[in-house]
Amino acid sequence: MTTNLTQALRHGAEHALESMAEGWRELRSRAGVIEEDDKVVVRLEAPGMRRDDFTVELQDAMPSVRGEKRVDRESKSAGYRVVECAYGAFRRDVPLPVAVLADTVTASYRDGVLRVTLPKAEGARARRWAVEVK
Repeated sequence: MTTNLTQALRHGAEHALESMAEGWRELRSRAGVIEEDDKVVVRLEAPGMRRDDFTVELQDAMPSVRGEKRVDRESKSAGYRVVECAYGAFRRDVPLPVAVLADTVTASYRDGVLRVTLPKAEGARARRWAVEVK
């Protein structure tokens, strides 16, 4: 291969890996908690993933979302073939403002957004503590 082609391929591979790393950094920060009258909804933006890429668990009344993203691309041009593969895993634990019913939690993934719906426990109120400032 020519030097220019080798440099272009190297640059493309470095760009793909950096792009994926940036995506994981953003994914870690994209969780939102929405409290409604009867439920709490955890919303996590995760574009480009499939439903089977997620594992959702509830541990100690805290949802834990794990996932793995895989990107495989192949392109052919001007007599050469470029294959890019990148893999990455993440885990996001989301503290909740109220007690929830663990046995009725549901999750759905659509249009790049994972939603975990957690019905509130009977009489659940937001947990707040007053802290004296000294």
